[in-house]
Amino acid sequence: MTFLRLIVVGFLAMTVFYWLISVYSRSLRREKLENRWDEDPPEGAGEDEREAYIEAGMRDYEHSLRRKLILLVYVVPIVVVAVIAYVVNTQ
Repeated sequence: MTFLRLIVVGFLAMTVFYWLISVYSRSLRREKLENRWDEDPPEGAGEDEREAYIEAGMRDYEHSLRRKLILLVYVVPIVVVAVIAYVVNTQ
């Protein structure tokens, strides 16, 4: 029963951590796109073009490797716990 509680609490903690990292990474990417536009806007471009540029950049981000690497928040702790359990039980 204790092991099941560890799994549930661990999964919830990893989910919260994943969500926080994901939101932070998205906000950094969005800010970078906004700054890039503000530094060198195309001639005659308005607010609609700016929003379209930022949304296109965020769509690209959704398919990027960086976003997928954030999923390691789930993989690394599981592997570490499995290795520790293996090492402790084989000695």
